[in-house]
Amino acid sequence: METLNISLELRWALGGVLIVYMVIMYGLALFAQRQIHNTEDYLVAGRRLPLSLAWMTLLATWFGAGTILAAADEVRDVGLRAAGLEPLGAGCCLLFAGLFIAAPMWREKLLTMPDLFRRRFGPTAEVLASLIMVPSFFGWIAAQFVALAGLLSLFFGMDPRLGLLLVGVLGTGYTLMGGMWSVTLTDAVQISLVLLGLVILGVTVLIELGDGQWMAGAAVLISETPADKRTLIPRESAAAFFGWLDLFAVAALGNMTGQDLMQRIFASKSERVARRACFIAGVLYIVFGAIPVVLGLSANLLLPGDAQVRILPALAGVFLSPALAVVFIVALVSAVLSTIDSAILAPASVLSQNVMSRFIPIRLLTLNRVAVLVVAACSLALAYVGENAYKLLENAYSIPLTGLFVPMMFGLFTRPRSSLPALASMVVGTGLWLFHFVMERVADWEYFLQGIEAIGRWHLPSSLTATALAAVTYLIFEPPWRMQPHRPIQPPSTSTIEPCM
Repeated sequence: METLNISLELRWALGGVLIVYMVIMYGLALFAQRQIHNTEDYLVAGRRLPLSLAWMTLLATWFGAGTILAAADEVRDVGLRAAGLEPLGAGCCLLFAGLFIAAPMWREKLLTMPDLFRRRFGPTAEVLASLIMVPSFFGWIAAQFVALAGLLSLFFGMDPRLGLLLVGVLGTGYTLMGGMWSVTLTDAVQISLVLLGLVILGVTVLIELGDGQWMAGAAVLISETPADKRTLIPRESAAAFFGWLDLFAVAALGNMTGQDLMQRIFASKSERVARRACFIAGVLYIVFGAIPVVLGLSANLLLPGDAQVRILPALAGVFLSPALAVVFIVALVSAVLSTIDSAILAPASVLSQNVMSRFIPIRLLTLNRVAVLVVAACSLALAYVGENAYKLLENAYSIPLTGLFVPMMFGLFTRPRSSLPALASMVVGTGLWLFHFVMERVADWEYFLQGIEAIGRWHLPSSLTATALAAVTYLIFEPPWRMQPHRPIQPPSTSTIEPCM
């Protein structure tokens, strides 16, 4: 990636502000560490989050490199249809969560998502769900590492490999210290900076397009953007439509199984807070997520040409004053860091509570911190292997959709007779997705079972088809007429109350 042409003074100012910023983040982490007395404090903030912190940490968790950087670049290249994943799909996921699962999930009083699988389907399903879920986060975390290391390269000329290591160490450090309390407090600061920075750049770019009037700029953007790039849902062919629908479903449904979402639901102080936090975060996600989409389209008019430079930092460097450029860049860094800490803590919680605790006889609070290091190291290794951030993000979303969504929904609302339906569903859904993932790279398959003429000619979307077959598999082993509705009771707490070391 090229280094952006900015003045030496601006570089020094930016570097100084970022150092002060990281000192503040670590200060908040030190404060949060004092709140950690047991595993429940570390993983779900003692179940005491008020609405103000709950919606902010939800929004900050997902509002990262995918929403701001990768989606803007993708929209610049292919148009509005790229917004199906970010922000539309992810934002709708939060709304769906508020409508359907936040309240019943909160009432379960869990620590991790696989805890639900243990209660409904037994320990084997718990471990299998954990093994499906944990690796699905590695690509998402790696996408954030890659994006932030790219910013360091863009503004400071730092070697991307060194940048990846620096980002990994800094992002992991304060997550390790304070767990969910640390993540929540830093998220509140970070998302405020993110939203401020996006509004500043969005208004500035529209004013530039409209010769001093932002509404005129919006009109220019609409009139001068080619029609094919103004199309949100492609309709030129069935294959294009199903491909877009697959992308939307991966974000809107696949994310519903995520430990990062569930962790914030579990951490809310009431089911009412959990539901409202999902609704507020979902609406704001779509509203503010539309700004990078607008900026991606604007870049084709204002900065046509080089597709190798991240478009949002480039716009900031050209059209913002030095002081505002520093604010915006810090906002970008905040967005990515707020996702990194949450994304590391979520799979680490599952790894420690549902897998490692079975084999490693040490205190759970210590084990959680060990798991944070393991997850960060695996994600950093994947980032070094390299793949563009948007693809990493898309692949990370797909695994939970195909492997976990079906048994989670049936397990939440019905009372299964055995573990077999869930186990079979997880094996079929994940197996089909992995097979397609391999064939996509080996044989350039774009559609489900493309190499089989009778199936491939239908251009079936891979993730949605695998999920549908997982649902059919579940229903074969647990037919609808044998299902019994789940009658919620107050379950015992799954947490282990233990003194802090």
